[in-house]
Amino acid sequence: MDVRKTGRFIAEKRKEKNMSQKELAEHLHITDKAVSKWERGLAFPDITILIPLSEVLNVSLYDLLTGGSSDE
Repeated sequence: MDVRKTGRFIAEKRKEKNMSQKELAEHLHITDKAVSKWERGLAFPDITILIPLSEVLNVSLYDLLTGGSSDE
């Protein structure tokens, strides 16, 4: 698992849904600072957030953890 690749993937999927970091954070009942840390590759989402995050972004858990299914 690559924290930077996962962060870029989260940011990409969030932007595809035209959501701000704050809006995504509100859906997950967390702070926008946490979302910012993920997207900058400083941290992974907490395990308790993974399923709700995958549902909001409409992606599989596998894709979320690996930063997407395509090789870059």
